[in-house]
Amino acid sequence: MELSTVRDAFDRVAKKQKVSSSKSQEVIDQVGHEIEQTVAKMQSTQDSSTPVDQKSILAALKSKLNTISPQNQLEGSQKELNVNLNKCSKVLEKVFNPDISKAYRNVDFDIHILNQIIANHFYREGLFDAADCLIKEAGEPEAISLKCQFVEMHQIIEAVRSRNLEPALNWVSANREKLTQVGCNLELKLHTLCFVDILQKKSRSEALNYARINLAPFASVHMYEVQKLMGCLLWAGKLDKSPYSDITDITHWEKLVDELIQQFCSFMGQSSSSALGVAIAAGVEGLPTLLKLANVMAVKKQEWQAMKQLPVPVDLGKEFQFHSIFVCPVSRDQSNDDNPPMLLPCGHVLCNQSIVKMSRKGTRTFKCPYCPQDASVSECRQLYL
Repeated sequence: MELSTVRDAFDRVAKKQKVSSSKSQEVIDQVGHEIEQTVAKMQSTQDSSTPVDQKSILAALKSKLNTISPQNQLEGSQKELNVNLNKCSKVLEKVFNPDISKAYRNVDFDIHILNQIIANHFYREGLFDAADCLIKEAGEPEAISLKCQFVEMHQIIEAVRSRNLEPALNWVSANREKLTQVGCNLELKLHTLCFVDILQKKSRSEALNYARINLAPFASVHMYEVQKLMGCLLWAGKLDKSPYSDITDITHWEKLVDELIQQFCSFMGQSSSSALGVAIAAGVEGLPTLLKLANVMAVKKQEWQAMKQLPVPVDLGKEFQFHSIFVCPVSRDQSNDDNPPMLLPCGHVLCNQSIVKMSRKGTRTFKCPYCPQDASVSECRQLYL
């Protein structure tokens, strides 16, 4: 979505607001100055033996205020600001469609699965009270099975964020075999952070003793990483000024939290990303295309609610692509449940409808368009993506 026009409109409003504020303050200061001078003059006349007509002083103040015309000046600057604000709101309405209900489609959701997805999201985000309330009100007691595991995960994550790595080390130690099987060196990263923390806050000898006990077992596989940590010993107390200063970067802690969540969810059989969060993010990204389609279909007086397949592609980022997509090389149609991809005996793949159209009546045979081999419909095998 192009946001440069919105940014430009906002910048113009912000600039005009600063000018308006400056002008308003200037007028207020000017009026205040005239009033202060008048008050001072009236007070001085009270101390003087010579009588002075205070009405004339007030009349002079009124004349000066009329000359300054503060109301007109304030209204003028505010009017200019309002003009730019109205323009900005029109740009926003043009770029952001205020009525997104046009892109809504009636979908028969499985309420049971939907409740579980929402409860799972709450548990994943650490909103345990909200999840428990939903499970109770929706009558989904089986969804609570993941609560204990997510509670443990959040306890570990909160401890890491408080620079307490002991719970994380205990969990990694208990799951060392599984982590090794997937090629994850999470345990080394945890010990590395502990080593660096000791080296920064305590003595060099304490860091060395920690390395001998906890880092030495990794030397055979991760020699380079261990050697780098040993080099850090020479810079005890001034590690941030050493050639190894990158090892003190706070982003290592943030990356560690992300990797802990990923591995924890993986061992639970869960995706590292919330299904609800992914669905909403994908919907937001595809919304402009759907709104444009809905508007075009409305102009043509066509109903798109009943369509099984969208007539236009909805381009999403790679982070939203979880399944393979097959497009038939003959018909150029994308495969779906009604038109699945079929594997021919020769190894080529075509969509089912293309095979049916090419097959000879009676014999149900056809010739592969990419090689001279004949095949029958019965010999083709459906593929599942």
